[in-house]
Amino acid sequence: MKIRFSAFIFLCLSSLAHAADWPRTITDSHGTHTLTQAPLRIVSTSVTLTGSLLAIDAPVVASGATTPGNRMGDAQGFLRQWGDIAKARNVQRLYIGEASAEAVAAQMPDLILISATGGDSALALYDQLSTIAPTLVINYDDKSWQQLLTQLGEITGHETQAAARIASFDKQLNEAKQRMTLPPQPVTALVYTPASRSANLWTAESAQGKLFQQLGFTLSSLPAAVNASKSMGKRHDIVQLGGENLAAGLNGESLFLFASDEKDATELETNPLLSHLGAVQKKQVYALGTETFRLDYYSATQVLERMSQLFGSK
Repeated sequence: MKIRFSAFIFLCLSSLAHAADWPRTITDSHGTHTLTQAPLRIVSTSVTLTGSLLAIDAPVVASGATTPGNRMGDAQGFLRQWGDIAKARNVQRLYIGEASAEAVAAQMPDLILISATGGDSALALYDQLSTIAPTLVINYDDKSWQQLLTQLGEITGHETQAAARIASFDKQLNEAKQRMTLPPQPVTALVYTPASRSANLWTAESAQGKLFQQLGFTLSSLPAAVNASKSMGKRHDIVQLGGENLAAGLNGESLFLFASDEKDATELETNPLLSHLGAVQKKQVYALGTETFRLDYYSATQVLERMSQLFGSK
């Protein structure tokens, strides 16, 4: 009985300590919000944010989705790198593509998360969603996945889990760096779309760019002419390249293709408009896997494993 009573006291003290951390005040682009207690039913309208919530064991009950069965999504429309985890935790699909306030309300959330930018942003529905439950707008286009994980940990009360994930990854990263011989620098990181012969270039502010820099890579700078002509949108993480700017913008010694497989790499290499590129002629075009379009703990780990295969000591 003493053991059981002691365990009961420990659980009570743990609960009291956790409760003492609340309420919390969170500031986003729409002002200051007070969360009175740790959320128990989180709805993520952003498929990009959901992977990070799962990584810190946050109680996400439903998520927006991408097109089921496409190169990035599983049969549910969840991102492939964490789809099995979402299934095991019974995360419900809210909708595919266009956001629905009714679908969000049906989940009875006590916290709603919206991404500030990107194709999975439900920002247009902010006013409606904020009447359902506290609603926070999260920027993921200007920070590393670790910074995003830390932010979500603070919002959800899962700081310990976030710190543990980051520490685990950092250990793997440092071990991998010791075994890696980097290719010639600088390099270009991008998502290539063969059908339109266009690309989204990852900037130094993107999660992908920050990961490359953590690995010791140097990202190539855009030529002045291309930099001056790029569209000035709201996003910080990508530069869209097409037409005559495509070849000019892919000026790295090596090209690293996110959200891509070997077929995509071959499509780029056989594009006659890109055949003169040094990276193409030297066969330094690398596909990093279709699961790497959005970076979170799961996909970043996959990128690290791929880099170790490509450049690690044998």
